[in-house]
Amino acid sequence: MTGTTATGTGTAGTDWQAWQESWDRQQEWYMPDREERFRIMLDMVEACVGTEPRILDLACGTGSITARLLARFPGATSTGIDLDPALLAIARGTFDGDDRVTFVEADLKDPDWPARLPYETYDAVLTATALHWLHSAPLAALYGRIAGLVRHGGVFMNADHMIDETTPRINAAERGLRHARMDQATRDGALDWAQWWQLAAKDPALAGPTARRFEIYGDHADGDMPSPQWHARVLREKGFGEARAVWCSPADTLLLALK
Repeated sequence: MTGTTATGTGTAGTDWQAWQESWDRQQEWYMPDREERFRIMLDMVEACVGTEPRILDLACGTGSITARLLARFPGATSTGIDLDPALLAIARGTFDGDDRVTFVEADLKDPDWPARLPYETYDAVLTATALHWLHSAPLAALYGRIAGLVRHGGVFMNADHMIDETTPRINAAERGLRHARMDQATRDGALDWAQWWQLAAKDPALAGPTARRFEIYGDHADGDMPSPQWHARVLREKGFGEARAVWCSPADTLLLALK
C-alpha cells in the first residue's frame, strides 16, 4: 500500500482513502469484531438521538467513526478532536470539502479542551479504541468534561478493551486465542501497529506528522483498562443518569451512558 501517487510529493497526490483502508485493516488485526462494534454504536445513536445527530468524535484518529456515521446518516454532522498530527492529516485529507465535518487539534488531558469546540453541546459523544491510553484518574476527569458536553437526553459511548479482573482464567483463554489468530494474520501478511507506522513514516505526506506524533506519544501509552462496571459507575457519578454495556465481545465492550 502506498499513500501517494508515483509522482506525488507533499499532500497533493496523496490517496487518503487508501490510508483509511490501510488503517482499518491494521485495526482489524487487533479487533476482528470492529465493524460489528461500530454498527451497534450507530444503532444506539439512532435509537437515542435520531438520524440527524450532532456528533463529537472523541479521539477521532483517522475519522473511522465519522466515516461510518455519515455513510449511514447523511444528515448528521461531526466534530472530530484528536492530538495525533498523522492521524488528523489522514482525517482532514479524507473529509476535505465536506462541510458536515470539522476537526479540532487538542489534548484531552488539557482541562480546557472543550473551549476549542465549535458547539457547546452535542447529541452524542462517541469514541473507540482510544481512552485506554489514559490512566483511571485522568479518565474519570475526562468523563466529567464529557458529561458537560452531552445535552439532556444525549448519549456518550466508549468502545474499548475493558478488563474484568475477577475472571483471570477466562481472560487468559480469550487472550491466548486472540493472539494465536493475530499471529496467523501476520503470517498471512497483515500489518501490525508498528509496521503500519513504519509505512506511514516513509510516505512524503505523513513523514513529518508521524515524526511529531512519536514525539508526543512515544511508541504507546501505558494507560489503564478498567472493567465495564468501573466505567458505568464513574459515568453515573459524573452526571449521567444511566450507564451500561450495550454490546461486548470476549475482548471488547461498548459502554453507553445516557444523560
